[in-house]
Amino acid sequence: MFQRLIEDLKESTGTTIRMTLLAVAAAVGLFITTSFLCAAAFVFVLQRHGLVPACLTGAAIFFVVTMIAAISYMVRKRQTQARVAAAARSAAHTAFADPMLMTAGLQVVRAIGIKRLLPILAIGGIALGFMASRQATGDETSAE
Repeated sequence: MFQRLIEDLKESTGTTIRMTLLAVAAAVGLFITTSFLCAAAFVFVLQRHGLVPACLTGAAIFFVVTMIAAISYMVRKRQTQARVAAAARSAAHTAFADPMLMTAGLQVVRAIGIKRLLPILAIGGIALGFMASRQATGDETSAE
């Protein structure tokens, strides 16, 4: 049983490494291709219009590429955040809709007593509020 698990882990790790190396090779090839295309555009504009317009054209090309990458990053990040938030809502809804969880919660309340449980819940709520505000502040900081 453990041997099969170890073999599956080795196989999946090997596949992941191979795929990562192929992605790196493709990225390097794309970088080199882009470099030569930019050099060709620079030389073409340099011969036709001069040095300053050639430099400005190169800067404009890289600015456009950077803006496309930044916009796609922001769209992807928002999609990921929306997906994570939907999963968290679904998980919380599922947990509270589970009758076994509700039964266990009621048994805890009966065993500990409501008077002892209220201060614990209050402290837990305050801690949860601090954690939520800290995460919100961290998300705003990383977005800037």
